[in-house]
Amino acid sequence: MALKKAKKEQGQDDLYPLVPLRDVVIFPSMGTAILVGRQPSVNAVERAIERDKILLVVTQKSPAVNEPEPKDLYSVGCITRIGLFFRLPDGTIKVMLEGLERVRIKEYVEMDNYLAGRIEPLVDEIADSKKVEVLTRRVEAMFTDYVRMNPRIPNEVLLTVQSVEERAAMADTVAAHLLVKNKIKQKMLEAEDLIERFMLLSKILKEEVQLLEVEKDIEEKVHQQVQKSQKELFLHEKIKTIKRELGEGDDFDEIRELSRKVRKARMSKEADRVARKELGRLKLMNPMTPEATVVRNYIETLVGLPWRRRTNDNLDLDQVKEMLDADHYGLTKVKDRVLEFLAVVKLVGKLKGPILCFVGPPGVGKTSLGRSIADALGRKFVRVSLGGTKDEAEIRGHRRTYIGSIPGRIVQSISKAGTKNPVFLLDEIDKLGADFRGDPAAALLEVLDPEQNKHFSDHYLEVDYDVSEVMFITTANVIYSIPPALKDRMEIIRLPGYLLHEKIAIAQKFLLPKQKKQHGIQENQLKMSMNTLKEIVQMYTRESGVRNLERELASICRKVAKKLASGKKVSTVSITKRNLESYLGVPRYSESEIDEKLSIGVATGLAWTEVGGEILNIEATLMPGKGELIITGQLGEVMQESAKIALSFARNKARLLTLPSDFFGSIDVHVHVPEGAIPKDGPSAGVAMSTALISAFFDIPVRRDVAMTGEVTLRGKILPIGGINEKSVAALRAGVKTLLLPKGNEKNIKELPEEVRKSMKIIIVETMEDVLSHALSKKLDWGVEHRRELGGFFGEQSGNPAN
Repeated sequence: MALKKAKKEQGQDDLYPLVPLRDVVIFPSMGTAILVGRQPSVNAVERAIERDKILLVVTQKSPAVNEPEPKDLYSVGCITRIGLFFRLPDGTIKVMLEGLERVRIKEYVEMDNYLAGRIEPLVDEIADSKKVEVLTRRVEAMFTDYVRMNPRIPNEVLLTVQSVEERAAMADTVAAHLLVKNKIKQKMLEAEDLIERFMLLSKILKEEVQLLEVEKDIEEKVHQQVQKSQKELFLHEKIKTIKRELGEGDDFDEIRELSRKVRKARMSKEADRVARKELGRLKLMNPMTPEATVVRNYIETLVGLPWRRRTNDNLDLDQVKEMLDADHYGLTKVKDRVLEFLAVVKLVGKLKGPILCFVGPPGVGKTSLGRSIADALGRKFVRVSLGGTKDEAEIRGHRRTYIGSIPGRIVQSISKAGTKNPVFLLDEIDKLGADFRGDPAAALLEVLDPEQNKHFSDHYLEVDYDVSEVMFITTANVIYSIPPALKDRMEIIRLPGYLLHEKIAIAQKFLLPKQKKQHGIQENQLKMSMNTLKEIVQMYTRESGVRNLERELASICRKVAKKLASGKKVSTVSITKRNLESYLGVPRYSESEIDEKLSIGVATGLAWTEVGGEILNIEATLMPGKGELIITGQLGEVMQESAKIALSFARNKARLLTLPSDFFGSIDVHVHVPEGAIPKDGPSAGVAMSTALISAFFDIPVRRDVAMTGEVTLRGKILPIGGINEKSVAALRAGVKTLLLPKGNEKNIKELPEEVRKSMKIIIVETMEDVLSHALSKKLDWGVEHRRELGGFFGEQSGNPAN
């Protein structure tokens, strides 16, 4: 070999000047020109030229390393012979190298001013000459395909490969011309077994050919698409020219059609100016560009809005009242508010649309009432559900700088309605969210402000649009989750839950006829008395609205329809209290929610939730312990504070008992509000908690037909609370006979439903002494000491009958 010959002739040892290479791997039989600029490398080249022009080159593991150390170099390199070399003015040397032999570096040696390496040659191992021949032919064929498909490799390379007779040299030549990463080339350089080297080459060539095929396929598709677009554009322009020559351009020209729509839209001055400006831009654009599509859609949105179109209100107050009564039972306050609005419009001629907020539990008809109001007024009706909305752009729209931008839901819905004065229902406004995309509730401030919504600005339109004539109606289950600024802009109208006689009337007049019609049942084919409806309401539903009642009636109608369609001779089906169980199953509820037995440490409280009023059976019990207060029932922070205040009041009153001084340090007090899976909060349970604790301390049962609500202070004063309507309806539904209300809520009694005022005894209380005088089964004389034996103190506690 060339290396052995050089060593023999000159008596050299196996130590050679070394040059690290940044971004190239040199193979034997390969000629390469490199530029040497780093001073140690320049010194190594100069030393090699002085000796015998034999230079060791090794590739760096990372080209980013400027001063490589032995750990930064691969262990296998190539011995090369320096051919031509040129010294450049900046001190660098351009060197032409010829690869001689692959070698392994046994040791790196630091010379005076350059790096050298002690080497050992790597000998090609050939185990099976036939297998090598087969692999050689395969690699040669694959490399031919690779060169023909890759425009970056000249075809002359094929002639070079075909002229090489030695198999090892042919493998090195192919590897040197592959356009792959240096790590892969280094792996091929390090392969000592020739068969292994050919197998590696075959695998790499196969992968590269597949990639080139995919790349070629993509380029062909892109080229075809470009040709198609250019062809369509050419034909489009040609058709336009032909039509213009024939005088047919006015009928088919899209620009002229848009111009006509702009003239007929009767937009505001600002909107008309913007539309004409955008139309001028569109005329100068290529119609096939994306920008032209954006401008065209914007103009179509502007001209599609009802700038002047409005419906005439039905000002016949008697007819409107009749239509509202036909659709909804009761709801007098809401109907009166609509009639008041119409009366003012009739007298004044024009009025800004009111902004009403219907607040009530689910199923009382808030959403359907909005549609009925639109029908009665003769207006269009649109509805947008705000539940879960977290993006401000849902209200105000997206700016046109974004791809796929559209107007907000306010503008979209008004455009869909086709008139500028529809009834617009914003459903579930209490369930708005907010995140990094903005606060929709803040965006609604402008929409729902009568002083601002004449100039509502949508981000997409970028011009003012007048929504002051829209009658906005919002719905909510609760108002505490509505931001104060938004709540201040709306007129709150509360819809309390329905009473028993109202539910029966609604079922008789609306729900049952509707279900009969939907299930194909004739009027005389299903009979149901008022007593049966009452049984369904009391024994199978327990709600503020009528949704579950409608489901139960639908269930009955399905079973009746099955009977009528079965082929049996059944002409009429009567549903009575006796056979009701066969249609709806076992009754789910009892007539009363409260336990009629007297109990110690159990008081009946009232709560106001998203689903209406609810009964709370608050329990208190005492047990040996360390003076701790245990609170259970998933209570919120405010309710837990109410329990602590109630305990402090009860302990203060319990001083009237003759008890040991360390008594309260030796007991635990447990307060529980049943239905522990449901979160509860608010201060209005303070009165009931105090009553339950006093009952437990003094061993006096609480009357179970008495319900109470109110916030209590440490001194026993009762403070007013909210939700009186909903709580009183829930108390009546549960079978309560006496209702205790705070003095501060006395003014609300006149607003309670008449049936509530007639059916229950309502007592006004100012202090806990007033509450206990009506709630406890035995009068408690605060001036007399009450003696109790410690042994019996834990004997009769919460839940145990007193008799």
